[in-house]
Amino acid sequence: MNARQQYIAFSALLVKEIRRFMRIWVQTVLPAAITMALYFIIFGNLIGSQLNDIHGLRYIDYIVPGIILMSVINNSYANVVSSFYSAKFQRHVEELLISPMPNYLIIIGFIAGGVARGMVVGAAVTGVSMFFVKLQSHHLLITLAAGVLTSMLFSLAGFINAIYAKSFDDISIIPTFVLTPLTYLGGVFYSVDMLPAFWQNVSLVNPILYMVNAMRYGMLGVSDIDITLAMAIIISFIIALFSFALYLLNRGIGVRS
Repeated sequence: MNARQQYIAFSALLVKEIRRFMRIWVQTVLPAAITMALYFIIFGNLIGSQLNDIHGLRYIDYIVPGIILMSVINNSYANVVSSFYSAKFQRHVEELLISPMPNYLIIIGFIAGGVARGMVVGAAVTGVSMFFVKLQSHHLLITLAAGVLTSMLFSLAGFINAIYAKSFDDISIIPTFVLTPLTYLGGVFYSVDMLPAFWQNVSLVNPILYMVNAMRYGMLGVSDIDITLAMAIIISFIIALFSFALYLLNRGIGVRS
């Protein structure tokens, strides 16, 4: 395929993915906005009003970046894992595999769809947060980079989960038993400085900690982690997961019977 043909193929796949989640926005976008509004009300206003400031910030202001990023993580992951597994289940993934479209472009197309949903939901949650806090953006480019890169990373993770999944139950195991615990223990609702030394060190192996702090640095200008290290780790994970996803697709693992 030449460059123009690749662009057309990528565009078609991306448009399909965007239409897929926007067609049912009441199920894909609205629930996230409502859920995060409840987080702001319960954790931010009710509980947060009883807590001391963190790094000189009100508790509700401190947790906003993490809550926005949490919605981006969950929706980017969910979009790709459900879309690619559905393609496997309905057997039309075979049409992609036998087409001239390169495997790396297939992956990029699905990832772009996941990022699109993550950004749409992230924007919706950001809009909701404006009813509770006065939003800040100390470093706009870092904020956007943290959101997009995190969305890419978890879209890739969802793609890999979908490759290995053999039933619809399999696509819920990772979000339930891995993603949710890592998210809640990733510094969304607290600073790691509040933890004992042992648990601070344990927290450092949680990749979501670096993503949340990158987002928090971009929006609030504070972070528990060096921002250069945080961005380097996120990019390293993206490269590793993309390489692994491409290897799996090239070998036909999970997609060819």
